Amino acid sequence: MISQRKDTMIKIQNIELPPYPLALAPMEDITDSSFRLLCKRFGADLLITEFISSEGLIRDARKSVSKLHFEGAERPLGIQIFGHDEVSMQKAVEIAESYHPDFIDINWGCPVRKVISKGAGAGILRDIPKMVKITEAVVKTTRLPVTVKTRLGWDETDMPIVEIAERLQDVGIAALSIHGRTRAQLYKGTADWTLIDAVKNNPYIKIPIFGNGDIDSAEKALGMKQKYNVDGMMIGRAAIGNPWIFQQVAAALQGKEVVFPNIAERVSICREHFLQSIEDKGENRAIPEMRKHYGGYFRGIPDFKPFRMKLVLSLEKNEILDTFDEIQKVFSNFSLD
Repeated sequence: MISQRKDTMIKIQNIELPPYPLALAPMEDITDSSFRLLCKRFGADLLITEFISSEGLIRDARKSVSKLHFEGAERPLGIQIFGHDEVSMQKAVEIAESYHPDFIDINWGCPVRKVISKGAGAGILRDIPKMVKITEAVVKTTRLPVTVKTRLGWDETDMPIVEIAERLQDVGIAALSIHGRTRAQLYKGTADWTLIDAVKNNPYIKIPIFGNGDIDSAEKALGMKQKYNVDGMMIGRAAIGNPWIFQQVAAALQGKEVVFPNIAERVSICREHFLQSIEDKGENRAIPEMRKHYGGYFRGIPDFKPFRMKLVLSLEKNEILDTFDEIQKVFSNFSLD
């Protein structure tokens, strides 16, 4: 029997979400406003900004501040911050709150070396009392709901996520997203959802729990929902260049037909994404950042390498637009079903 979405609404304090909401995981230089809007159009229920350095906000760093901007159509949206110092995190929250997001999200999960070396992101998993203390300070600083994204633990010998969930709930967070890997795993191996399931099945836990990791298809999402007890899913890398995944997952969870975009749709949305990104950021920044999406937009097309190389190597807006036209022409009769 095909599983259905839960009947009850999910609430993150005052934020009402549909049953079994699907969230877009924040990813650096990926989940900017132009891409978030596409994911929203194709079914993402909850959006979060790229992660923003607390120190960068305090110093008024241009790139950090630029990440605070979002469109009203993106709501409900959270601004995600990261840092390692209680005072700087509080100041950053005050700045973020002035942009009127729907909630504040704390990144306690980024495994990148330059982040963890300062004790931020997943680096805090080696000092759980400090994690709890900073989180509590953030909660007390803002009237907005505060959520957290983290991992199972530091490595396979230290995975205290059940305890972490309890302690973060105790200091007032409104929801928790858990990536089913440790920091040591980075993005390798297989995400382990059994401990995410253990958190949700803990009778002490009352806040919504989102599972994250390895949701790369509608079929996988359906299997995860049938096997594990979580309130919603967060989709990250599988959404890159593939905003349709939210629509597909939602269809699978509701027992409906999963539909895949054709070539014309892929080119059209990729072009729209490209042009909006340029409008938002300018060509010098948008063109290199868009390169990360092309593999997703055109995955599965045979003999596509020459076209991908054109997209990746070109530095001119009009050259890339011409390549989109060429892709449309050459592969117009190719089916991706």
